[in-house]
Amino acid sequence: MALLCACAVMAVAQHALTVRVTQGENDQVLQGATVQIVGTPYVVQTGKDGLAKLQNLRQGKYEVLVTFLGYEAATRSIVLESDLVENIRLAPTVFLAEEVIVQATRASENSATTYRNIDKVQLEKNNLGQDLPYLLDQTPGVVVSSDAGAGVGYTGIRVRGSDPTRVNVTINGVPLNNPESMGTFLVNLPDFVSSVDNIQIQRGVGTSTNGAGAFGASLNIQTNKLRSEPYAELDNSIGSFQTLKNTVRLGTGLIGEQFSFDGRLSQIKSDGYIDRAFSDLKSFFLTGAWHGKNSLLRANVFSGKERTYQAWNGVPEEMLAINRRYNEFTYQDQTDNYTQTHYQLHFSQALSEKTHLNAAVHYTRGAGYYEEFREDDNFQRYGLSDVEIGGITISSTDLVRRRWLDNHFVGLTYSLGHQVSQTLGLTLGGAYNEYYGGHFGEVIWAKYASDGQLGDRYYEDDAVKKDFNIFGKAEFRRDQLAFYADLQYRRVIYSFLGYDRNLVQLDQTDYLNFFNPKIGLSYRFADQSQWYASLALAHKEPIRDDYVESSITSRPRPEQLYNLETGYRISGNKYRLGANIYGMYYKDQLIITGEINDVGELIRQNVPRSYRAGLELDAQWQPARNFTWSATAAFSENKILDFTEYVDLHDYSGQHSITYDRTNIAMSPDFVGSSEIAYRVSPSLELAWISKYVSRQYLDNTSARARSLDPFFVNNLRISYTTSYLAAKQIGFTLLVNNIFGTEYSSNGYTWGHLNEDGSRAYYNYYYPQATANFMLGMQLKF
Repeated sequence: MALLCACAVMAVAQHALTVRVTQGENDQVLQGATVQIVGTPYVVQTGKDGLAKLQNLRQGKYEVLVTFLGYEAATRSIVLESDLVENIRLAPTVFLAEEVIVQATRASENSATTYRNIDKVQLEKNNLGQDLPYLLDQTPGVVVSSDAGAGVGYTGIRVRGSDPTRVNVTINGVPLNNPESMGTFLVNLPDFVSSVDNIQIQRGVGTSTNGAGAFGASLNIQTNKLRSEPYAELDNSIGSFQTLKNTVRLGTGLIGEQFSFDGRLSQIKSDGYIDRAFSDLKSFFLTGAWHGKNSLLRANVFSGKERTYQAWNGVPEEMLAINRRYNEFTYQDQTDNYTQTHYQLHFSQALSEKTHLNAAVHYTRGAGYYEEFREDDNFQRYGLSDVEIGGITISSTDLVRRRWLDNHFVGLTYSLGHQVSQTLGLTLGGAYNEYYGGHFGEVIWAKYASDGQLGDRYYEDDAVKKDFNIFGKAEFRRDQLAFYADLQYRRVIYSFLGYDRNLVQLDQTDYLNFFNPKIGLSYRFADQSQWYASLALAHKEPIRDDYVESSITSRPRPEQLYNLETGYRISGNKYRLGANIYGMYYKDQLIITGEINDVGELIRQNVPRSYRAGLELDAQWQPARNFTWSATAAFSENKILDFTEYVDLHDYSGQHSITYDRTNIAMSPDFVGSSEIAYRVSPSLELAWISKYVSRQYLDNTSARARSLDPFFVNNLRISYTTSYLAAKQIGFTLLVNNIFGTEYSSNGYTWGHLNEDGSRAYYNYYYPQATANFMLGMQLKF
């Protein structure tokens, strides 16, 4: 409320700047062009008359930036002494704009969708080695976590309480989520942010996209675009826990007015906050493009190789007070090892001034394993015979095993956009992808060798998943009113044959057909503020474990989600504010209930009714040009109606059921807030105070405080200094002190348990402690 009142005070009328945006020799007006006062949150769009009115401006000098897809951006310095009308003419771009590559799956400024755009400048501020989720931590409703505790290695992100398997991620429109687990393992692409131009986060179902269904959010990532001048950049960071990051970026600029080539090479190492939880990460990114006036052909090759020591199990609750950096693994090679390489070929063609075609083919190759030591494991689990020594039968042994994933992901994406008129735009798009996943395990060492050979595969399972989708979008705009419809059909075929890790034969095939309609309405008021509302239906198939650990008769059903969003956006010369109310109503949401199915496995089960509903605020206030306050707040209620929990008896002879009414969904906090206060001491020096608060999170779906994560409030300090010297266009230094007050907290965890003989509850909580006070110091050189 204080922020809203302050914004109102700052909006006292003074002078108005009206910008008229035109193009061509006849100065034809451009509707929908974006007009921004540089260095402020003030952004408006031109109406059908080509006019954008910037109000409540004080006298002074302003830099005005005008952008429109397909035209060269124009910047104009304007001295404002009284009301003024300024005409700015845009020239068509020499090359086809690369934004068209992701345009089909993105929300536009008039879309009735809840979203946030993050550009390269914002990403670079904190890109010192921590993984991508940590660079998105200041967006509404986001909670991030790290297995190793320091943001390097295995990390995770939750949006509106939804886990990573429910967050759709695409890179240039190509799906990144693993088709079987639905998760996104960004550890396989270390330092990928250094090759990213911008990211759009859509919360809720969002617009139609490719790949896994978006049940909490979608991340639409676009990699580097054309840089017309040659460049060389070097980033080096050092920090706590022996963290080290080295990045080299090179680019040729435009060669012969048609070709460009860019590359990046990165290495990140860290010992981790948790004992022995080290990370050794390497990656590269190569891209080459041919740029034509009406065509674009771009090839991307990027790869990541990771070796991380396992910290997956977390820290038992009883160890937190003794040693919160405890790691129960002690075997030297208890590591995860994986290499993933992506190949993308994108083609865009402007068929006419009003029609654009985009197509891409892609291939991803992944292979790797995790190695683990097993103490006194039964021979039966590995298809091995008991051993007899001196007349004594030995049925178990210490051993080391590796579990492999060897996969291929190939497909194509496409979109065709046609602007029928200034009021109507149509888009047709979709994708077809195939995934081939090989799962197998092998014993590489055993105290007693039995009758097997080292390297024999004790289980093997081949899976195939085919994913087809097609969508059509229509956006109709009349004066201040805009309406859109988005219809998607998706077909999934998933089959696997072989033996799982428990030596159970698998042979299942599932055929799924989903229809996902979306409609929305937005209205832009005279003051350039906007109201919007949308309704969407989405479906999502079960993940691999739901299939593997069930039979055809006990297989969970697909999930269904009705998503209602309505919000209001407004910006002025010193403020920007977005408020959004949402409701996400699930049918057959899949959660852990504790129940054992007909094959004796503990898997996720469908619950008939559950929901998430809340209010999100996203604001920025700039009372002075050297002072900016950005803040977010997400209030939510996350409930399961009529929930039944199943708890094992003490001797595991059966289960006891407990019924709950309107219980909280696990790992879904009622409040998430963030703040960044930035003060620019001089043009070269900026100080920023960054804060994050997350309320209580429950480890299971029973709302028991004994099985929960305490609320936490964490503060970081960032100091940035930039200058130039001789041949260096820019020399930048950034000091980031994380958790400056040394708060002890955990942002993720899990629990399990049983009933004792006397009927009391025994439970075992595991936590993922995050690092106390730590720092990262980075230096960037740009030539």
